[in-house]
Amino acid sequence: MRIAQVSPLIESVPPKLYGGTERVVSYLTDELVAMGHEVTLFASGDSITAARLDAVWPTALRLDPAIKDLIAPHVVMLEKIAVRAHEFDIIHQHNDYLSYPILRRVGVPYLTTLHMTQERPELPRIYDTFPEVALVSVSNSQREPIPHLNFVDTIYHGMPENLLSPARGAGGYLAFLGRIAPQKGIDCAIRIAAKAGMQLKIAAKVDRVDEEYFRTTIKPMLSQPGVEYIGEINDGQKGQFLGDAAGLIFAIQWREPFGLAMIEAMACGTPVLAMRRGSVPEVIDEGVTGFIVDDEDSAVRAAQRLGTLDRTRIRSVFERRFTVRRMAEDYVRVYNRLLAGTERRAVGRSR
Repeated sequence: MRIAQVSPLIESVPPKLYGGTERVVSYLTDELVAMGHEVTLFASGDSITAARLDAVWPTALRLDPAIKDLIAPHVVMLEKIAVRAHEFDIIHQHNDYLSYPILRRVGVPYLTTLHMTQERPELPRIYDTFPEVALVSVSNSQREPIPHLNFVDTIYHGMPENLLSPARGAGGYLAFLGRIAPQKGIDCAIRIAAKAGMQLKIAAKVDRVDEEYFRTTIKPMLSQPGVEYIGEINDGQKGQFLGDAAGLIFAIQWREPFGLAMIEAMACGTPVLAMRRGSVPEVIDEGVTGFIVDDEDSAVRAAQRLGTLDRTRIRSVFERRFTVRRMAEDYVRVYNRLLAGTERRAVGRSR
């Protein structure tokens, strides 16, 4: 199958540091190549991939201080896709709605994986305009604000089975991994760790939009005893950071679309302590791979029970549910269904 994978240009594929969407695109693209498909990746020029790379922009936009307009490079990418569309059997794009006007007109089957929250007020108008778009959600919870749309499947994220190895949690601390933003609940995580009498290590980035929140709300909390702020880390550092942790604290305050950090922790055999919001009940098996809580007091009690969970069993659940091969196979089934539907419509028109 000739497949185009279309990534956002904000991060390289895979990202140098933080970046969930581009990381999933990387895993999926390379696995599709390993399965024998002919894949072209539209991404930034500093990407590293087993596929054929169409380098839309020289470098990832977030790490380029000269970039002032994030939309302009994506418009360049849309034109490239329009010109090359006839080369592909299917186009799989990961940029939400930006490419819909182009892809609607190229005559090639396409689908969109929604990576972000769908609670934005402008979205109903978008999907009233493009009701035919085939959508994949990354959790069932992600669909709830827009349940009437053309969803063709829910496909959970996956990652390479041997990228992270199981470990024993010898450090005994709670780990926070991801992004410092109000919806990620870092302030909540700091309070929970303090009440539980546990050290908290924070490996997280701060986006420009969240710099004031970090400076005024979070930075003063980092001086508390037992709190260590590490900053952004790369994939090579995640294994030890998560593997040495007693648990990952996932104190989200929003409808999390998926939460890649949860399965990264599970790959290390590390249990997850998470708030009951968004995708969490779909990803975490209560009492097996972690604990799901409703408030900070119950989180404190659960934190003290993390050591009772079987880390070998956590790893086995990861291997069964969240590998990249399972994810890629799920997408190939969707591709085939969409192609079969196109072929049936084409036959009907010819008759």
